[in-house]
Amino acid sequence: MDLFIKKIPKSFSLNPAQFLILLFFSLIIIGACLLKLPVATHGSLSWINSFFFATSAATVTGLAPLNPGTTFTLFGKLVIMFLVQLGGLGIMTFAILIIMIMGKKIGIKQRRIIKEELNQPTIGGVIRLVKNLVIFSITIELIGSIILCFRFIPEVGWDRGIFYSFFHSVSAYNNAGFSLWSNGLGNFVGDPLTNIVISLLIISGGIGFTVLVDLWDKKRFKTLTLHSKVMLVGTFIVNVTSIIVIYVLETHNVRTLGALSSIDKVWAAYFQGISPRTAGFNTIDISKLEPSTILFMILLMFIGAGSTSTGGGIKLTTFFVILFAVVSLIRGDEHVVIGKRTVKHDVIIRSLGIASLSIICIFIALFILTVTEKASFLSILFEIVSAFGTVGLSMGLTGDLSFIGKIVIMGVMIFGKIGPISLVFLITKSTQKHFRYPDAKFFIG
Repeated sequence: MDLFIKKIPKSFSLNPAQFLILLFFSLIIIGACLLKLPVATHGSLSWINSFFFATSAATVTGLAPLNPGTTFTLFGKLVIMFLVQLGGLGIMTFAILIIMIMGKKIGIKQRRIIKEELNQPTIGGVIRLVKNLVIFSITIELIGSIILCFRFIPEVGWDRGIFYSFFHSVSAYNNAGFSLWSNGLGNFVGDPLTNIVISLLIISGGIGFTVLVDLWDKKRFKTLTLHSKVMLVGTFIVNVTSIIVIYVLETHNVRTLGALSSIDKVWAAYFQGISPRTAGFNTIDISKLEPSTILFMILLMFIGAGSTSTGGGIKLTTFFVILFAVVSLIRGDEHVVIGKRTVKHDVIIRSLGIASLSIICIFIALFILTVTEKASFLSILFEIVSAFGTVGLSMGLTGDLSFIGKIVIMGVMIFGKIGPISLVFLITKSTQKHFRYPDAKFFIG
């Protein structure tokens, strides 16, 4: 494997981003072929659905044209779970782990690829980050699955209960949203244990690996990096706001929260306030939500999780950089300042580029699907943003998508997972200019 990693970039002149994307597409193809095997399903599965499931799992999205619980055998479910794990933590992360176990030396090329995969500024400390990432992730998933056993085993028995616990723990931590129950987690809408464990797994996976490592190393909030502080405070503010907004908007909707008891309303609002940013689990019927709630969830899915996390979206830090840039513009400030630190100009440009390219992608997909699909505009928009944010929530459109619709949604899922900037680097050649053109004046606004 060490030899494979060294030679492929050189032979095909691939940069780290291109090599990672090649590995990612290979994972999808292998996953689709495995899911197409007779041993993987109860009955037959079309190629388009095989690739859709493989893409959804590898991108940790969770959109499913068919119910995974009844469609796949144990082998098929294991394939999906491993695709989710590889897609969430990164293919190269596991490759580097195997190389370390074998006692091989990690070269500069491998470190550059890991740097790209984990979105790190330099190659320094990436191997240590990989070690911590794997240890933290496996430990958190195991703890989550053990606790879930206390709830799932009484529900479905020992064998299925243990497997369901581990499957949902992996799915939640990697923010995939795949559930083996036909109604998602609707059976546990008022269950405190399931709500707390799944939501904590979602938050742990969505907050970002670098934040988890920073918390482990420094323990105190004051000594954390600015990125970690922004992620922690931002996650808290967004989650609390989401819970309150969903509770207020849905409390009188008899098709969702309105039919629940007072305490169950709180649990449902709590869970559905945390899940939409990237996880895709649901304890209430998403298709029955008020239009205002749907629009609010679309915003949450677009924002997404944290950088270097298992989630998608434009990322929470990107959103805050843009938000503070707008505030600075309104106030007439020369620089964008967050936490008494000036945000670099290239970070602002990159953030605006990510948001702009994301909106363009969503608009193109929206235009195509409004032509090909017989569904409401809101359900199509919800499906596309859910795919882009690698969330996995749906208003029921996924199973009714046409062949072209599935191809488009698969493309959006891949775009959301890889990221707008990485995709641009894949198809364009970066040229650094060592000169500057004269300034130009434009009338804007």
